[in-house]
Amino acid sequence: MDLSGIISISGKPGLFKVLANNKSSLVVESLVDGKKTTALATHKVSALEDISIYTQEDDVPLREVYQSIYDKENGGAGPNHKGEMADLKDYLAAILPDYDEDRVYNSDIKKLFQWYNILQAAGALIMSPEEDESNTTEAE
Repeated sequence: MDLSGIISISGKPGLFKVLANNKSSLVVESLVDGKKTTALATHKVSALEDISIYTQEDDVPLREVYQSIYDKENGGAGPNHKGEMADLKDYLAAILPDYDEDRVYNSDIKKLFQWYNILQAAGALIMSPEEDESNTTEAE
């Protein structure tokens, strides 16, 4: 699952795909409504490919967590981020049993599922060719 070029911009709802960049800004397109905008150098930008979820052992990259949700839901939408927090925590524990409950906050869990559903609705949850080949090899 390739999350490169997908970012979150602090203060702006949703996720964005980077279209172009220059010295002082990024040109981005919203994955929610397709509108183009700019992210200035003063905005706090987080690349999804750099985000990990804390576990008791090591950190797990977001793409691996999303791959687990994708597999569990057969490519469908995940749980609604506005659902009961206990249900969201149970779901996360089912796909990532050793996540660190002390360092993964409720807001992080909500954002995790909100972003997954945005990516799923936008059709951005596509396996990269290497992952597709490795899954085929494992199945054989």
